[in-house]
Amino acid sequence: MSDTRRRVKVYTLNEDRQWDDRGTGHVSSTFVERLKGISLLVRAESDGSLLLESKISPNTAYQKQQDTLIVWSEAENYDLALSFQEKAGCDEIWEKICQVQGKDPALEITQDPIDESEEERFEEMPETSHLVELPPCELARLEEIADLVTSVLSSPIRREKLALALMSEGYMKKLLQLFQVCEDLDNREGLHHLYEIVRGVLFLNKAALFEVMFSDDCIMDVVGCLEFDPSLVQPKKHREFLTKTAKFKEVIPITDSELRQKIHQTYRVQYIQDIILPTPSVFEENFLSTLTSFIFFNKVEIVSMLQEDEKFLTEVFAQLTDEATEDDKRRELVNFFKEFCAFSQTLQPQNRDAFFKTLANLGILPALEIVMGMDDLQVRAAATDIFSYLVEFSPSMVREFVMQEPQQTDDDVLLINVVIKQMICDSDPELGGAVQLMGLLRTLIDPENMLAPTNKTEKTEFLSFFYKYCMQVLTVPLLASTVDEKNCKDLQEGSTKINPVCPDNFQTAQLLALILELLTFCVEHHTYHIKTYIMNKDLLRRVLVLMNSKHTFLALCALRFMRRIIGQKDEYYNRYIVKGNLFEPVINTLLDNGTRYNLLNSAIIELFEFIKVEDIKSLIAHIIDNYYKALESIEYVQTFKGLKGRYEQEKDRQTLRLNRYRRDPRTLDEDEEMWFNEDEDDDGEAIEKSRPEEEFPESYGKYMEAKKGAANGTNGANCKPATLPASSPNGSPAKSAAPPATPVVKTAMVGLVDYPDDEDEDEDEEQSPRKRPRLGS
Repeated sequence: MSDTRRRVKVYTLNEDRQWDDRGTGHVSSTFVERLKGISLLVRAESDGSLLLESKISPNTAYQKQQDTLIVWSEAENYDLALSFQEKAGCDEIWEKICQVQGKDPALEITQDPIDESEEERFEEMPETSHLVELPPCELARLEEIADLVTSVLSSPIRREKLALALMSEGYMKKLLQLFQVCEDLDNREGLHHLYEIVRGVLFLNKAALFEVMFSDDCIMDVVGCLEFDPSLVQPKKHREFLTKTAKFKEVIPITDSELRQKIHQTYRVQYIQDIILPTPSVFEENFLSTLTSFIFFNKVEIVSMLQEDEKFLTEVFAQLTDEATEDDKRRELVNFFKEFCAFSQTLQPQNRDAFFKTLANLGILPALEIVMGMDDLQVRAAATDIFSYLVEFSPSMVREFVMQEPQQTDDDVLLINVVIKQMICDSDPELGGAVQLMGLLRTLIDPENMLAPTNKTEKTEFLSFFYKYCMQVLTVPLLASTVDEKNCKDLQEGSTKINPVCPDNFQTAQLLALILELLTFCVEHHTYHIKTYIMNKDLLRRVLVLMNSKHTFLALCALRFMRRIIGQKDEYYNRYIVKGNLFEPVINTLLDNGTRYNLLNSAIIELFEFIKVEDIKSLIAHIIDNYYKALESIEYVQTFKGLKGRYEQEKDRQTLRLNRYRRDPRTLDEDEEMWFNEDEDDDGEAIEKSRPEEEFPESYGKYMEAKKGAANGTNGANCKPATLPASSPNGSPAKSAAPPATPVVKTAMVGLVDYPDDEDEDEDEEQSPRKRPRLGS
């Protein structure tokens, strides 16, 4: 059977209350004559043997868990489970079970689910008719009690009844008193039974029981019971750790005894969940949900109580920012705030808003500005975590604070500059802190979260602030690492590369890659501000020096930066690239890479392919005019031939336009004069005389369509003048061209790319061959 919906694993619960895997197969529901009823059959996928044959009994309580589990008991101590590969298969079998038992498939338990009215009835009726009968709480009966507790875990209804019984007459406290007796007598068998009992009671998942077990009087006895795991040769020493090793530090004395008790309780319960209890299996995850909730609500209560104690928090801030505070004390204060902010993540959104606003009013950001600039690595790391909580909560709040700073401080100690410097100076070889800080900076400068309707000028104001005060700090490592050849000798022996990267070690390369990632983000999202900065600082030229790095990932980052600039399809950027011959380092890298088929090769080819597909005329002309001889031998892709084809097509169009609209008296022949001066009715004859189809056979159809358009709208004398300068008498562009006073003009109409010397192309090539930039061999 190949239907994956029916693919299941069969589990049985062993004597140690652990689930054993009995095999994988495919389940079906069919009538079995021998069992006289609809049954669940599972046949092994390996050999087709029967793994399970279980009749769907009308009175068996089946439970559906986590969308892909069906659990049930067939005998007092024989529990079964089917774990489905797909939810659809689980739903299908569940519906079949419910159909046999006449139950609603929407239920998760097929037998006697306890609804709210029944729960209320149990609470209102103290009679024991609904309770499990517990043996007397005596040493001799511990084994019986342990068997009872472990036997009910598979049945939700029996768990409920046992929990009610344990809460009556102080049964749990009596059990924990027996623990002290067993420990005094060194009764290991009794201690092992108590371990099973306490662990089982925790899995009953009842908050009322937790309140008793985790009270000051009982919690250490609970921890003590959990030390005596029968599977261990020697008991663990959890109580010794909690009472002697773990120290409760009060950065400021806490006078509220209830708050102190709540902090102690939360720490100990968290220890029980994370350290003492074994990792729950897939079937037990829901059993401890109430324990998780217990810890959660404790943390909420702690945060609320601390937040309301303004005197306490004010004192913490005062000591944190006091220069006289000792380093150890300040470290403890910062760690307190870090944990405090971590606890706040458990709050509901509205309560979390109030929490961070309280911190902001008390001066958390100025305090962070001080501690993030300190030399202590632990303090800086904790302060960074606190800063990340604040940025995640409200980037606008952080931006509002930093924009007020220039009025009252120097540029060097601005909060964002402190963050940038910490990112640049990260001593971690893997730059873990720098990566975290770069992410925070990216969040702060992201225009997507600057769209708050309450402050529509936030985007403009903050970006102006950032580029005025912070961008030069961010780019310092980049500019310092891309100096001219005369100022830095390449560390690679025998290198002849132009503008080597200095230094070119791995950690510097990682840092530069992070900075380039941020700058690339700016190109995509900041447009005007970053464009101005790039052109003023000639930033792209410096970035492209990194194409020489021995670290390929850094060269790819530099290439990605240029790719994002070209992707903007902005003619200001295009003119900047053309004027600076900024394709040269890219093409040198492509040629140096040779015939190797790698990521760098593919990324460079994709850059030129984008230019071709988007038909960016100014860049195509620049590439073909200056670099085609070096690129024409690359034939494993058609990209460069395609660029040449685009170039030739545009050149043909320009030539057509020049011949159509040229008004230079020296070059106009008699037929063209007639075409401009004759009436509309004579246009066809003039065109016939000039015989343009002989000169431009491929473009003649397009030319005729354009000519008809001109004839229908106006005569030749009223054609719009071009805006580019006319050719000078020697064939080169004139220095200036005055606006025409009449419709008959002497300027040449050209398109996006001008080729003013086309008419003398052959002559020019013979007299002055085009000068080419140096390309890498």
